[in-house]
Amino acid sequence: MNVLQTFRVALWALWANRLRSFLTALGVIIGVAAVIAVVAIGEGAKANVEESFAAMGTNLLVVMSGATTAGGVRGGFGSQPSLTWSDLGAIQSDVPGVASAAPVLRTATSLASDDQNWTTQVYGTTSDYFELRNWPLASGVSFTSSDLDGQTKVVILGRTVADQLYGPGSNPTGQSVRIANVPFEVIGVLSPKGQSTSGQDYDDGAFVPVSTFQGKLQRGLGNFLSGVIFIRASTASEVPRVQAAVSALLRDRHHLDAAADDDFSIRNLVEIANAQARGTETLTTLLSAIAAVSLAVGGIGIMNIMLVSVTERTREVGLRVALGAKPQHILGQFLVEACALACSGGALGVLLGIGVAARLAASFGWPVSINPALALLAVVFSALVGIGFGLYPALKASRLDPIQALRYE
Repeated sequence: MNVLQTFRVALWALWANRLRSFLTALGVIIGVAAVIAVVAIGEGAKANVEESFAAMGTNLLVVMSGATTAGGVRGGFGSQPSLTWSDLGAIQSDVPGVASAAPVLRTATSLASDDQNWTTQVYGTTSDYFELRNWPLASGVSFTSSDLDGQTKVVILGRTVADQLYGPGSNPTGQSVRIANVPFEVIGVLSPKGQSTSGQDYDDGAFVPVSTFQGKLQRGLGNFLSGVIFIRASTASEVPRVQAAVSALLRDRHHLDAAADDDFSIRNLVEIANAQARGTETLTTLLSAIAAVSLAVGGIGIMNIMLVSVTERTREVGLRVALGAKPQHILGQFLVEACALACSGGALGVLLGIGVAARLAASFGWPVSINPALALLAVVFSALVGIGFGLYPALKASRLDPIQALRYE
C-alpha cells in the first residue's frame, strides 16, 4: 500500500463521517482563530500607538516649568513659571545633539471669519515647531524671521479650523481672520495630522509667531517663558543623553544644589511610546498564550475521537491486516486522519481569525496587521498537534491482533 493510497483511504474515512470530523476539528479551528485574531489585533493596536506618537513628532522631549506650592497644596508642573527665554537659547546653543527647539505658548480663544466663528487653541511658536513635529504645510508658507522680529499678525491654521471657518477642503491662504477681535492674515494651512491616543484633534488649532502671541494675544511674563519647550534630538539614540544634558544645564542655570528637587519637568515622549508599545505587546502575548490553550483542548478532542474511531473500526483494521496490510500502513492511515483534521482545522481557523480581526479592527478604527509567517506557523503547529495527539490512537490501531479484531463485535 503506497503513500497515495494511504491518504485516499484516510481522507475517504473522514469524508464518510464529515459532520463528526468537523466537530472534531472545531477545537483547533477556534484555537487557531483566537491566536490569529488576538495577535493581529495586538499588532494593529501597537501600530496605532506608534502612529499616534509618530504624529506628535520623533525623538521629542517636552520641558515644562515647575510646580507651585501654596498652603501645603502642590500644583502640577507648569503652574509655576521657572523656564526663561535665555534657558531656551542655552538649550539651542549649548546642548550637543539638539536638532531643534521651539517654545510653545497656548491660550484658548475664538476665531472669526466673515461669516463663521470657532473657539480653539491658539499657539505661539516658531517655524522650528513644525519641523520638529514633522508637520508640513498643505498650502502657504511658514513664519519668517521678520514675522518673529516684527510681531507680524499672521496665522497658520490647522485643517479642522480651516474647515470650520471657511468650509471643508477650502484654502483660506491670503484671507483675513479675527483672533480675539484682532485681525490676522492667514498665510498657510497645515496638512491633516489626525488624533492622539487620547482623542485630541491635532488639527484643531491655530499658530501665530511667538512674539505676536505675547504682544497681541496674551501678555508675557518678562524673561519667564509662560509655556513649554519642545526639543527634538538628532537621533533616537541621542534622546536619553540630550535629556540628561538638558536637565544638568537647567539645574545649573537655576542654581539648584544637589539636594534640591528640579523646578522643571522633562517628558520623554519616546519612552512613553515605548512603554505603551511594550504594554500592548505583553497583553497580546498573554492573550495569545490563553488562546493557545484551546489548541491543546482541540488536540485532546482529536485524540478522543480517534480512539473512538479505532474502536468503531476494529473489525475493519483486522480485515485489512488479514488481507496483508502491515502495521505501518494502519499507523500511517490513522496519523494521516489526525493530521488532516488538525491541518484543515488550522486553515479554517486562519481564515476565521483574519475575518474576526478585520471586523474588530474596523470597529476600533485600528489597522489590521496579519503576519503571513504567523498564519503558516499556526497551520504547521496544528499539524504537529494532530500528529502528537493522534499518535497514541494510531499506535493502538496498528498493534491490534488481527484474529481478535475480526472477532470484535
